[in-house]
Amino acid sequence: MRIQINRTTRRIAGVLLLLLLSVTSYGATAGNIEGTWHGTLKLNAMKLSIVMHFSDNACTLDSPDQGAKGIKGEVREITAEKVDVAFPTLNATYTGMLKDGKIEGTFTQMGYKLPLVLEEGQPVRIRPQTPQPPFPYQTEEVSFVNTEDSVSLAGTLTYPVGYNSKRKVPVVIMVTGSGLQNRDEELFEHKPFLVIADFLARNGIASLRYDDRGAGLSTGDIENVTTEGFCRDAAAGIAFLRKTGHFSKIGVLGHSEGGSIAFMLAAQKKCDFIVSMAGPGLRGDSIIVEQTNELLRQQGQPATMTVRQMRLTMLLQKTNPWYDYFVDFDPAPVIKQIKCPALLLNGDKDSQVMAASNIPVIRALLSDNEKHQLPDNQVIKVYPGLNHLFQHCTTGMPAEYGSIEETISEEVLHDIAEWIKNTTISKQ
Repeated sequence: MRIQINRTTRRIAGVLLLLLLSVTSYGATAGNIEGTWHGTLKLNAMKLSIVMHFSDNACTLDSPDQGAKGIKGEVREITAEKVDVAFPTLNATYTGMLKDGKIEGTFTQMGYKLPLVLEEGQPVRIRPQTPQPPFPYQTEEVSFVNTEDSVSLAGTLTYPVGYNSKRKVPVVIMVTGSGLQNRDEELFEHKPFLVIADFLARNGIASLRYDDRGAGLSTGDIENVTTEGFCRDAAAGIAFLRKTGHFSKIGVLGHSEGGSIAFMLAAQKKCDFIVSMAGPGLRGDSIIVEQTNELLRQQGQPATMTVRQMRLTMLLQKTNPWYDYFVDFDPAPVIKQIKCPALLLNGDKDSQVMAASNIPVIRALLSDNEKHQLPDNQVIKVYPGLNHLFQHCTTGMPAEYGSIEETISEEVLHDIAEWIKNTTISKQ
């Protein structure tokens, strides 16, 4: 099976190694197979949810685990009992027969033949932590501008329960991980930033979350942007929050690449505190090599990728400005400059920004002594059993994210809120 880096998940949280599915459309006639069907592709520890929609002269495919919907397919044959669909851009096919209410078939790609059984209907995903209205707090739709890059960012400002404009409260601006994401950092129908905003509001803390440039209601160039450009977007958000005059301390809560951006803004002294959720301490090329080797291990293959091999492979591939910047970016000089209060979190089963290799580096960079003792205002915590999204998990691999009902650990939510309150509210 061909595994590549998805364009929409190319930034750091998501230098995710996922199956790309991209097709074109023609058609035949659908009989009893007409409708929506879903199933799961399995390759060793990897699982990928697939949804196919069959109608009179066409089919479309969704890959919910990748956030891809409505991808057109080339239908070679559809009858009342048989389906035969080609994926020419991937040199892949799916053929199946209707039997006892299910389509039993085979997905073939790049020499791999995988069973794929489709059941009728949409897959049901339960997300119990997603907040539901009515809410006991106020929200406001806002926008702000990164004038340097001519980017307009649209977002939601959430005030804490019982907010009174006469009393200033702390606020965090949330910065997403890699890949174009909306203000909720929505991934696999999980909405972690919405969950965090809701929890903070119920604990006396305001928040601003916004659509990435080029996503949702935000504008801006995404073809040539690098992490530095996304950092300028977040800095514009901080300036907007300061201009309102409603808030006391202004912090940055960043996930994965957003953690890198939190480091950068702290080093620039643009914020009063930061919360880094799986922010990296290693250079980008090392991050990619670790991700690749972990994927190989999970597939039962030798994990022997080196930085040199990765760099040689990179020379043969067409890359983009974001990827080039990420591979070369070393956060060490930035992290060394951080003096503000900082809460740095990781899960010990994170397979994208691995705690075992990144946390010791970050701790050493923040410390001014040989014992690597952190300053009193900086805290590092690694959670047992949590993955890159801070979900309780089994393997920690990205293939699990969509199948886990939990959006984010309650312990992590509690720790973030308590640390912010202890760091800001108690010291006003």
